[in-house]
Amino acid sequence: MDLLPKALALGHDPFVTYTARIHKAVSEIAAEDWDRLAGDGNPFVSHAFLTLLEDSGSVGGRSGWSPLPIVIEGEDGRPAAALPAYLKSHSQGEYVFDHTWADAWHRAGGDYYPKLQIAAPFTPATGPRLLLGGRPDLATPLLRAAEQLCDTNGLSSAHATFITPEQMPLFEAAGWLPRSDIQFHWENRGYESFADFLGQLSSDKRKNLRKERAKAQDGIEIRQLTGDMIRPEHWDAFWLFYQDTGLRKWGRPYLTREAFDLIGQRMADKVLLVLAFLDDEPVAGAINFIGKDALYGRYWGALMEKPFLHFELCYYQAIDAAIALGLSRVEAGAQGGHKLARGYAPVQTLSAHYIADPNFRRAVADFLERERAGIAQDQLVLGTRTPFKKG
Repeated sequence: MDLLPKALALGHDPFVTYTARIHKAVSEIAAEDWDRLAGDGNPFVSHAFLTLLEDSGSVGGRSGWSPLPIVIEGEDGRPAAALPAYLKSHSQGEYVFDHTWADAWHRAGGDYYPKLQIAAPFTPATGPRLLLGGRPDLATPLLRAAEQLCDTNGLSSAHATFITPEQMPLFEAAGWLPRSDIQFHWENRGYESFADFLGQLSSDKRKNLRKERAKAQDGIEIRQLTGDMIRPEHWDAFWLFYQDTGLRKWGRPYLTREAFDLIGQRMADKVLLVLAFLDDEPVAGAINFIGKDALYGRYWGALMEKPFLHFELCYYQAIDAAIALGLSRVEAGAQGGHKLARGYAPVQTLSAHYIADPNFRRAVADFLERERAGIAQDQLVLGTRTPFKKG
């Protein structure tokens, strides 16, 4: 970290030289300045979310995610554009897999790590990665700063993941390699209720969903909590659920216990916590974050086995909430073909990649061209398997 420059001079055109400053934490930047650039649409690039990860020890230290935000300053000395960037010593918690690239580079005698990751840590949710505050002209200088940071310090690559479709052309214009994958999102087509949504499904799928909800809800009480409704004891319970799932799926949970306390303190109005109670004791739960247009499902866990409880807490309750809140979609996280039968359709997710070595870049570009063809075909096939009425 100490070898990394604190400022980069960027000659963008003959008349303007931009200065990009490298910080060691988002908390070094005033919340007002950061959020002015990030906007209010996506909770995961907010100053509150990114700094609570720092303050809780979820990033930094031995996590392998070292905060390294890049900021271009305007003429007034205030931040005019920013990248939520991290120095990575591994590829965990990214959900866009580059392990084969790392293996190939290591076999060729190179060091793939550290690399630069432009993302919201541990969060496979689409969002802005170029925080421009209304200055799209600063996109290329910002990306040139990331490239120069890699080149100057011998980093193998830089990766921006889960980019909004609107920002993808900015990365491509800068010459970054595009990549795509598939997630399953639920789209709100103007539904007024869950029953209204069910009415758009084929008869057999509609019956299956009703049966699943009935079995999941039998004998338990489900509560949706947000804001001041979420009490410390609810976070205590959810921590147990989160640990159980994290230890089984990732080897260790990404977020620390303190992170959930800070989420409650700093972002409770952006959280929808869905808890299942048995005899007034919480036994399972799912956490969602509320954006301007979307509900983002993140983590879930349970201390009991109950048929379809996962689907109820993570998918059906999220649909209920999105309809009630007037949100346009639900993003239910990475992977999961089982979401397809629950009304979540295949959607393309986007990432962009800068590879410093020209020969390695050509190899990755060739791989991505072949991969894109397969992803596009998969999306077409999956799109024919949605539960909606045909025609």
